Amino acid sequence: MAPGKMEPTKELKATLWKAANKLRGSLSASQYKDVILGLVFLKHVADSRWKFLADNAKSADIGRLVDDAMGAVMTANPALAGTLPKLYESLDQRRLGELIDLLDGARLSREGSHRARDLMGEVYEYFLGNFARAEGRRGGEFFTPPSVVRVIVEVLEPSGGRVYDPCCGSGGMFVQTEQFIAEHDGDPAKVTIYGQESVEQTWRMAKMNLAVHGVDAAGLGTRWGDTFVRDQHAGVQMDYVMANPPFNIKDWARDERDPRWRFGVPPAGNANFAWIQHILSKLAPGGKAGVVMANGSMSSNAGGEGDIRARIVDADLVSCMVALPAQLFRSTSIPVCLWFFATDKANRSGQVLFIDARGFGHLVDRAERALTNEEAVRIGDTYHAWVGSGSAAKGLTYQDVPGFCKSASLDDIRAAGYALTPGRYVGAPTAEDDGEPVDEKVARLTHDLLAALDESARLDEVVREQVERLR
Repeated sequence: MAPGKMEPTKELKATLWKAANKLRGSLSASQYKDVILGLVFLKHVADSRWKFLADNAKSADIGRLVDDAMGAVMTANPALAGTLPKLYESLDQRRLGELIDLLDGARLSREGSHRARDLMGEVYEYFLGNFARAEGRRGGEFFTPPSVVRVIVEVLEPSGGRVYDPCCGSGGMFVQTEQFIAEHDGDPAKVTIYGQESVEQTWRMAKMNLAVHGVDAAGLGTRWGDTFVRDQHAGVQMDYVMANPPFNIKDWARDERDPRWRFGVPPAGNANFAWIQHILSKLAPGGKAGVVMANGSMSSNAGGEGDIRARIVDADLVSCMVALPAQLFRSTSIPVCLWFFATDKANRSGQVLFIDARGFGHLVDRAERALTNEEAVRIGDTYHAWVGSGSAAKGLTYQDVPGFCKSASLDDIRAAGYALTPGRYVGAPTAEDDGEPVDEKVARLTHDLLAALDESARLDEVVREQVERLR
């Protein structure tokens, strides 16, 4: 979190979600997401207009007044043209008025424009996360878990130049790039963002999200669009690429003659290696990329994917592979990993760093896991110590850690059939020596196991007796 950054209080979060629930049942999840985020955005950018709406919240035509306010904000800010929702006149006017009252009573600002922007940004991200959970699988289309984004940012350390996301969702990669720069006392003005998003509603969310965080959204273009059909940033080479493409997409715009397929034509039934090759085609000399992928991408040989992966490895473009824990994505049960690419691996040419972080993370609830900031930083520090450069490398020395990280040669990878699963390389963790003689430890563990089996047998008898009594 950037210096001076404030997270909304639990009370504020509860109030905001209560506001959202005023529309639950009368609108679909995707619709009320637009309604809420639009109002939060309006409250942030247009104080005088918001005050007028709050004063007239019980008006019979409050929806028309909100739509007019949205139109006025877009007219005054051409960069927001076509971005804000204008659907409030069609809503239940009583519920809309109550919603405005609730939001008006929530303190969404602090003294100072920067501090107010920080808090509003946290509020907006809070809503994005909760709406993603509410929408389940569809929520994954616009929201990448912040802890996953944090790992990518910690490894890439974007500090200046062009930062690109070809499937940018709600813009989380760009937001955390700005936060990383702020945390390291850098200059956000040195970064230019470029993004593309194929879903209109999601593209609008990204434009609002970046505006709330004070990030220039001009690089998202004036329209949404499919990256495979028309690359809106064709010819622009990127210094950093960060992406969470949709996993295992079967129906995608495939053109076998596309010049992006430098390492082989991706199969028609899976776009994973289309995304990877598009990203590689965008990298400038010295450029780096971090990409979220389904685990299957690390070992699949279907449809020629194994051959494509082998050519990418042989081109020495893969710098690091990270296996992630399960349940990071509420929207999918598919296990995921991170691919990192570098066009210049300096003193690590001919090698790949494998990190097995499957044991990381903590349960947020029964369905979702998150990495801690410390775990994300540990992955980043391990990478930078391995590379031998970057801000995190100061005072760090890399060494293989059994069960966690391993630097493997391209020959090692070829011998493994070009499989890139970290578990194949890092091995098992070394057991800590507790000083107990081996024969004594075996005897103790055998005793404990027999005791456990005896207790299991006893409980089985108890259950059987209870069942017999109930007959």
